[in-house]
Amino acid sequence: MSGLIPYLLFPGNAAEAMRYYQSVFGGVLQLFDYDQLDRHDGPSDAIGHAMLQGTVELSGADAGIDDDAVQMNGMFLSLLGTADASTLTGWFADLSVGGRVIDPLQRRAWGDWDGTLVDRYGIRWLIGYHPEE
Repeated sequence: MSGLIPYLLFPGNAAEAMRYYQSVFGGVLQLFDYDQLDRHDGPSDAIGHAMLQGTVELSGADAGIDDDAVQMNGMFLSLLGTADASTLTGWFADLSVGGRVIDPLQRRAWGDWDGTLVDRYGIRWLIGYHPEE
């Protein structure tokens, strides 16, 4: 059994977004459209379910007729210590492209590094690590 896996509903660009996250994080991506899932609450060619499996796991879909697309306020998806410092620094840089850095990746008073950003799809991320001694 795995831990918490975010499930994001996109406003019609789930395939693009999930492919983007695969390009950043790697892993295996599976995309299923509404037609393949015999769903009728959205366009048949829209993404009805997507899964990115790897070091970072995300699921998502295009929002259905009665669904709201994701809007992130008051929260971040946290990748604190999820990988080594070099990988996390790269993820921060990659996710920043086309997005907005809220607080740059930097050393904190307690010795750890972290930073926050909003990516090009409006998803907020907290990324950081404890430096290796």
